[in-house]
Amino acid sequence: MHRNDRTAERRTRALGGAALLAAAATGCVAMPSGGAPQRMEMPQGAADGVQVHVYPVAPHKDESPGDLLAGFLDSSNADQADYDTAKQYLTADAAKRWRPDAQVVVLADAPHLSHPTPGQDETTAQLAVSGRQVAELDGRHTYQARSDEDYRQTFTFVKVGEGPDAGQWRIDTLPDGLIVDQTNFKNTYKAVHRYFFAAPDPTSERTQSNPVLVPDPIYLRRRIDPLTEAAQATAAGPSQWISPVVSSKLDGVKVLSATAGDNRIASVKVDGVDLGKNQTGCRQMAQQLFQTLADQQGKLDRLDLSSPKGGCTLTAAEAAQVAPGVLSGGEGGTQAYIQLADGRLTRYQDGSVDPAPVAGVLGQVAQGGQPRAGELAVRRDGNAVAVIGQDGRSLYRTGMTETDKFGDPVVSSRAPQPGQGLASPSWDGRQDLWLVDRDPAAPRVLMVRERTVVPVTVEGLDGRSVQSLRISSDGTRVALLLRRGNGPTTLALGLVVHGGTAVAPNARITAVRDIAPQLSEVAAVSWGDADQLVVLGKETDRLQQLHFLGTDGSQSTDSPLQGGESMTALSATEARAPGDQVGPAVLTASVSAAGSRLYRLKDTQWHTVSSKSPPAAFIYPG
Repeated sequence: MHRNDRTAERRTRALGGAALLAAAATGCVAMPSGGAPQRMEMPQGAADGVQVHVYPVAPHKDESPGDLLAGFLDSSNADQADYDTAKQYLTADAAKRWRPDAQVVVLADAPHLSHPTPGQDETTAQLAVSGRQVAELDGRHTYQARSDEDYRQTFTFVKVGEGPDAGQWRIDTLPDGLIVDQTNFKNTYKAVHRYFFAAPDPTSERTQSNPVLVPDPIYLRRRIDPLTEAAQATAAGPSQWISPVVSSKLDGVKVLSATAGDNRIASVKVDGVDLGKNQTGCRQMAQQLFQTLADQQGKLDRLDLSSPKGGCTLTAAEAAQVAPGVLSGGEGGTQAYIQLADGRLTRYQDGSVDPAPVAGVLGQVAQGGQPRAGELAVRRDGNAVAVIGQDGRSLYRTGMTETDKFGDPVVSSRAPQPGQGLASPSWDGRQDLWLVDRDPAAPRVLMVRERTVVPVTVEGLDGRSVQSLRISSDGTRVALLLRRGNGPTTLALGLVVHGGTAVAPNARITAVRDIAPQLSEVAAVSWGDADQLVVLGKETDRLQQLHFLGTDGSQSTDSPLQGGESMTALSATEARAPGDQVGPAVLTASVSAAGSRLYRLKDTQWHTVSSKSPPAAFIYPG
């Protein structure tokens, strides 16, 4: 039986001869580099596209090694919790040794199977599985993107000498884990976000009084008791990468079951902890589990957490107090600003062609010896603004009231030329400001707390320099645009670790990892959610596009959104106003011979932002 025949049989048996289909995702229309933008539909994720519930098929009698391997690969990726059918393709010893949960290798296309290589006699053979690896899940379900790496593994077959399978080929040696192509990966696995508390900054009281949950994305099989698996994965602790900056209240807790009904009430049963004697700890555990299960269910009103020795109840309102993005500024974080070409800062109002300038010095055209504003960053609460002078040599801090002025510079750069100095000011949700100094002689990353300037150590740069950055609202992760010499700019993500004392704080960025190896060059990045980056970049030999990436590097949508080569900057926000669209609010700037244009992505469509005065940039708080 050929592999295509077996796959068809497997899918037919899975559905009882019927096809189970969901609505197909819509396409998208490009935003041209010039002229008015066209209507564009946001691509939908695999969960909203075609799905097939797949049952495994046992091996047939007298199958060749090639057909047996094809059947094994199909059955190992079917919807069966214990892999019992897949193990029927293995010898008894191999079935005991094989660890299917060790990893998942994701290939770009269907695995290629080599021709069998016979052994010294007719009772052994070898086949190789190869392909282009684009991603991997480790043993803790953490996704890692790969840059089209070559993959090849050898399987050894033997003819069984005795027992019910006597005379049949079976797999005797094989790699641990599973092998799956991208299409089947999307059908079988679903992105799940576990939540852990951000580790407190020992030098800041704000982290003690404002705890917040941080998402840690993983992938789980979507049809194998997904709620219980998600809760158990949360109790198992964070991924190795993010563990230095988060903590869990579920250490040592065993999750027995997790369910949720149509009444939007979740129930989680645990063991290994006395919840009756620790109500504070119970509520903290419930906060982690509430966000994890709400991420799966869409919305919850209440979570009941119980153990043999007591329990507690958490409402949605209580869970919201530590929810991801709670430090993003709330409704104030959705107030967008337009910086005009003459340097003035204005408040954006949807539909207005003449936005009103903000109060104070930022709403005025620079006169005399007054600095002219270059890059701006509005603090997430809207009560302060970081301003880099147009020459990139000075950073000022001011506000948006009538009495606010520039004052003395907080930071200065010795960069010899414009464009080489201070850049990309970015506020976290605890009112610390982050920025880079691109001085070729002394490149550095800085954190500014009030007027205290803290040099930040960046580990793992490997000869690259930081060109710009964007800090998450919870302050635990930072997106970095890196460059080696005069080469292209690439995207990485790092963790922020604080130390020192309140009088002498220090900070370092560690565990820096590339998260978009498929992008050969990145122009801009912003946070679109607590677990999502909006990236303006291009793949090799392709036009620049707008990509939505998870913090693990996985695509948040099936396809990027075409944006046009002229797009030069973007701004997005983690904050959501009541009734806002589900997707991230995105603002982009496009520069052409005709001048600057601004676009807003709203309700899956690009909208041109009209302005009487020439615009220069869109700015969301953060």
